[in-house]
This record gives sequence, C-alpha cells and structure tokens, in this order.
Amino acid sequence: MTMDKKAASQLNGASLAYVGDAVTEVFVRSYILSRGITDTARYNELALRFVTAHAQSEAYSRIEPLLSDEEREILKRGRNAKTTHRPKNQTQSDYRRATGFEALIGWLYLTNEVKRAEELFRLAYIDVTEGISNKTL
Repeated sequence: MTMDKKAASQLNGASLAYVGDAVTEVFVRSYILSRGITDTARYNELALRFVTAHAQSEAYSRIEPLLSDEEREILKRGRNAKTTHRPKNQTQSDYRRATGFEALIGWLYLTNEVKRAEELFRLAYIDVTEGISNKTL
C-alpha cells in the first residue's frame, strides 16, 4: 500500500515508526537470508545488530548528513514523537533516535520510495553488513 507524500506526511511520527519497524525487520531478515545464513539462532543473533535501539540510533547518526531536507524533517518528527513506552535496556536518547530512524523508513515505504529506503538501510548498517560479509560478526 502506498500513499501520496501529503497523506503520509500528515501521519504522526509514532505511526510512521510503526510501519518503519516492520519494514526494517523485513530488510534485516532478507539481508541475513541473502547471505546464506539459515541457522535460526545465528540469524536471530545477527538481527540484534540491526534492530536494537542502540543500533538504530547509530544508524540515525550515519545517515542524517545524507538526507534531503524533507527526509530530515521526517527523521526529526519521528525522534520527537510522543510515546508512552519506556525503554528497559536502552537510553531514552537511543530510543528516540531509533524511533526517528524507523519513522523515516516507514515514510519512505509508504510513499513508494522503497529503493531510497533500501539505499539508506545499506548506508546506515554498512559496518554491520561488512562484518557479516567478512565473517567477523
């Protein structure tokens, strides 16, 4: 399902992050399986390199300078979204930045800019994907 940019841009940051969380999970699982990793314990271990609030906060930092003004606005809206969730094992700062990252991925998906979302995913996690490819993770 896609939306025009105006409609997608009217969604709040938490709603965009809700979609972005699912899209990110699909990207992660697809990437891991594309590397030939089929052992469930191993791919669950590797998935944590992508989906924790800390990992997504680092992803946020890595891609922020590469964004258009419009993308940066969505990232910030997600980061500033009002949530009632309190992270248990993550800092509030990491959790908020992770929400911003997910909001951007969700917005790109909803506006049918999946190629851009995939590009940002690759750039955001280049260290992790290189570690997996080089078998150092």
